[in-house]
Amino acid sequence: MNANTSRQNAAAWEEGAQLFDRTTRDLPPGRHQFHKERMMAQIHETRHAEHTATGANGAKGANGATPAKTRRFRLARPAFALPALAATVAAAVVAVVVTSGGESSPGLATGPALTTTIGVASAEGAPRLLDEIALAAADGKHPVAKPGQYIYIESKTADTFVRTVDDKSSLASHALHTRQVWMSPDGTKGWLIDPAVNDSPEGETLSLPDEQGNTPRADLNGPSYDYLAKLTTDPDTLLAKIYKETKGQGNTPDQQAFTTIGDLLGESYPPAELYSALFKTAAKIPGVVVVDDAVDAAGRHGVAVARLDETSGQREEWIFDKKTHVYLGERIVQVKRVDGDDDLIKPGTIVFTSAIMKRAIVDGIKQTPSHSG
Repeated sequence: MNANTSRQNAAAWEEGAQLFDRTTRDLPPGRHQFHKERMMAQIHETRHAEHTATGANGAKGANGATPAKTRRFRLARPAFALPALAATVAAAVVAVVVTSGGESSPGLATGPALTTTIGVASAEGAPRLLDEIALAAADGKHPVAKPGQYIYIESKTADTFVRTVDDKSSLASHALHTRQVWMSPDGTKGWLIDPAVNDSPEGETLSLPDEQGNTPRADLNGPSYDYLAKLTTDPDTLLAKIYKETKGQGNTPDQQAFTTIGDLLGESYPPAELYSALFKTAAKIPGVVVVDDAVDAAGRHGVAVARLDETSGQREEWIFDKKTHVYLGERIVQVKRVDGDDDLIKPGTIVFTSAIMKRAIVDGIKQTPSHSG
């Protein structure tokens, strides 16, 4: 799954873009932009690194050369591969890691990676914990989003990927940074401020239609608040829908179902009844375990509901406060060694980390709440 993108010429780039357009017609609409951003981010990061190494005039090791300006795309978390496109254009393995030294400018960095002691996982107690979390979710404050308002989510996140330049692969990462998202209930208006994505500190619009004139329909992989409000809250029916609509995605159906629910817990705002139902639904997925101690991107300790992806060797962990069962964030930990360039990501590496700092309903884009939502 590795291609040396540093040698692509303009014709190859155009050919790859056309191939992407053809390939993504077979994907759910909500995943098209995600995969495009994933591919483009890796290509641009590789080109940026190559230009920095060679210098603007093409000379190796030209210190002080101005790096080429690159477009930074959203790369919030690892995703399943887009096979035809990945093999042809820009297949680098996306993983995520935290650089040391706290919060700083997220730009391109090279480590060292944040590591952790791999927590002991136990299947015993997982259903009971998820039931307690579901009860806590049902009792919590959960304002209803109205037309004209916006769901605001502020998080801390960090990510890294395997970067290949001149046939040499290494880990590169964005440092821990703050990400802010505003989205209208119908999903057609929004704004994003994320230094690892935006060219400008002011951020950029997420409003539809997109630059190609497309207005994707909301679905499980790209949900709006209004879409989530119409979903069933019966755990068995909801799980069947998740399996059906994510068929062919991820490494296994069970892992993809777990990941889909995890995405809804993070950067979205499920209505109250659905929020509670998601935990009851997760309890029905085989392989779900409990990790007694996990730490989110903000350094908060909690208990995690987790599942191991046997193919990637990575364990996805949803982290909750041990007393209140409030959702804190997520992390993905490499727990098993894998072959190929993925071998750069050693067991014990935190390959993705996030922490939800605020989640609230506000009355306008770029408006922030005075307290945590």
